[in-house]
Amino acid sequence: MKLFVGKTVLVTGAQRGIGYDIAGAFAFQGASVVMTDVNGDGVQQAAASIEKETSAKTLALAADVSKYADCERVIEETLKTFKKLDILVNNAGITRDNLVLRMKEEDFQAVLDVNLKGAFLMAKAASRSMLRERGGRIINIASVVGQMGNAGQAGYSASKAGLIGLTKSLAREFAPRQVLVNAVAPGFIQTRMTDALKDETKAGLLEMIPLERFGTGADVARAVMFLAGDDSAYITGQVLAVNGGIYM
Repeated sequence: MKLFVGKTVLVTGAQRGIGYDIAGAFAFQGASVVMTDVNGDGVQQAAASIEKETSAKTLALAADVSKYADCERVIEETLKTFKKLDILVNNAGITRDNLVLRMKEEDFQAVLDVNLKGAFLMAKAASRSMLRERGGRIINIASVVGQMGNAGQAGYSASKAGLIGLTKSLAREFAPRQVLVNAVAPGFIQTRMTDALKDETKAGLLEMIPLERFGTGADVARAVMFLAGDDSAYITGQVLAVNGGIYM
């Protein structure tokens, strides 16, 4: 039996990578899926691909999550098309990595605007409907580097650490209306970025991971679906680590 039949799920940053895998996983489980990305053409193609593979209903929307007008428009279009929103997955994120001494102020701010402010704005826009309906799930995609830090990623680490704090605050604020808010903190996940690393760099990273492998988008998607499902009905304000044991 499919687990999310009759549910509407919105995934930001869904054109590719972890966001695409999360959207596809929900679609395979019967959900109607709204996919947003700053790349409008790319997310349209991604949604069409998932719809073809799963026969799920999809809606693709171009949106910049750092702009509240875009976030409001996404929620309005979601409710207009599917009449409700059950699950929001804040996945949209960017990196502008560099050592602090070389990092430009505008790069640091850009990362905060998308990764942290974007999740706040989407949650703000989505919460009105969820609180009114007295139910819903918000799942924020944080990162292991938001928990342990990482040299050369001051902006990214700060944004993800902030996202964890935002998760806990939203969880307390929304709990009386039965809206659960949690985070998933992936470790090193196999993506095009990790595929491009040199072999010696990959080997060094793998030595740090007790499970001796990179994670996959499917690993993250399964964690997200657990937090979105009925088995997590008494879980809120938590961070679920999907990192192969690199940080315990």
